Amino acid sequence: MSDDKGIYVEVRIQAPLDDVWRFTQDPQLHQRWDLRFSQIEYLARPDPAEPQRFLYATRIGFGLSIRGTGESAGQRSSGDGDTTSSLRFASDDPKSLIESGTGYWRYVPTDSGLRFLTWYDYQVRFGALGRLVDRAIFRPIMGWATAWSFDCLRLWAEGKQSPESSLLLAGIHAVARLSISVIWIWHGLVPKLLYRHVDERMMLTQAHLPIALLPWIGTVEILFGLIMLIAWRMRGLFLVNIAVMVLATIGVAINSPAYLTAAFDPLTLNLAVISLAAIGRLASRSLPSALRCLRVADESR
Repeated sequence: MSDDKGIYVEVRIQAPLDDVWRFTQDPQLHQRWDLRFSQIEYLARPDPAEPQRFLYATRIGFGLSIRGTGESAGQRSSGDGDTTSSLRFASDDPKSLIESGTGYWRYVPTDSGLRFLTWYDYQVRFGALGRLVDRAIFRPIMGWATAWSFDCLRLWAEGKQSPESSLLLAGIHAVARLSISVIWIWHGLVPKLLYRHVDERMMLTQAHLPIALLPWIGTVEILFGLIMLIAWRMRGLFLVNIAVMVLATIGVAINSPAYLTAAFDPLTLNLAVISLAAIGRLASRSLPSALRCLRVADESR
């Protein structure tokens, strides 16, 4: 994992070295899969022997971006195909926490696929406050963004999906999961625990269940909503949502059919949750994940 000694990320890609090299060294391709950069522009290089200088920009929202410069050099290939590209980068943008840094990319062909790995470290500005923010927030985010981007690259290089598709599916999955979580937590907290709404008590009575169960049901719903957030990668939870909503709808239809014609009826609510769960399940079939990347160097591999 990332620490004060630098950030290390490694992914195994089932693709030729030449393809991965092109996706990582071509600035137009690189900026498509790497979350850390919104734009990369190579500068003219009169002498091919000189390092390749480039400009980079990262959008941070509200129309703002952080800009910096860098240069890549020291590219070499050993007899077994092991290839390395070194990197220096810096930013004089006062909005940038990073002041300067160094790192490398390494491409290692193996019998089980290409090991694509990186290590980099940087110095921060703003003194002790900058170091605190970096250690507590910024460095973990940078490590996660690097790992997520590497898995996004893997999917692209292996011919499974483009970076744009990965981002779109990740967004759809996040909206579906967050919406379902909010619905569960709201319906557990507001009508069951805080207000103990008369309709909730009436449906329990009509189902021949004790009203004392209401706060327990609310607690379970809140816990399930939280689990939807905590177990972010667990696709099976979407199926659980669908099954529970189907059973709940059947239960209302049998025991409290009058509620099916109410202004805010459970039928349409449950149908919406079922639809969100189906959408989330489909979108999560092939998502990039930082968890697929190695975060600690292991040269024994």
